[in-house]
Amino acid sequence: MKEPRIQDALSESMTLDFPQSLTEKYRPKAISDFCGIAKAKKICANLAANPREINLLFQGASGTGKTTLALALAEAIPAELHHIPSQDCNVANIQRVRQTCQYVPMSGFKMHLCLIDEADQMTPQAQIALLSILDSTNKPPNTIFVFTCNATDRLELRFLSRCMQIEFSSYGISTEAIELLRQVWKKEAPNAPEPNFARIVKDACNNVRAALMSLESELLCA
Repeated sequence: MKEPRIQDALSESMTLDFPQSLTEKYRPKAISDFCGIAKAKKICANLAANPREINLLFQGASGTGKTTLALALAEAIPAELHHIPSQDCNVANIQRVRQTCQYVPMSGFKMHLCLIDEADQMTPQAQIALLSILDSTNKPPNTIFVFTCNATDRLELRFLSRCMQIEFSSYGISTEAIELLRQVWKKEAPNAPEPNFARIVKDACNNVRAALMSLESELLCA
């Protein structure tokens, strides 16, 4: 049996709140909080206000907010979320989620939202299994499908034709990203000299997540 002091220390360590990384702490929660991607934000805001069955394909570079915006959309509707992570989009998981979405969403939710990350990595068999699910042949009721991908070259035309493709471009993000970094710095290190936010965003190629990670390294040096 452990000594009482050891037990107390273990209990205390289990309840400690460790600081979050900047990418997690400042992850957008609401649709309006995202940098750039004006068209994607408008589509999602309108869907949140008037939810309907739809298949969306969020396409764009890493760090532009594809998965996070899908999560914000589910929160705004609100929709019961069914998340299939990268590399897990196989026939068995698709059929499992399809069966779940056949039923009425849990209490407090208006719809189902099925989020499939990195859809361009799914197997050909998974794409074929989705074809009938994404059209009227075998579509579950009250369900929104959101797929994310960096590129579409590995996706079949039959699959693409069943989705509304929404581009997540880093173009035009820089101004809002610079302001985001400036606000984060003011909160985290208000008395420290400011780094070159524009340079950080440029070096990150307008990737907001990468820019926040670079800013965190600047904070650790401040």
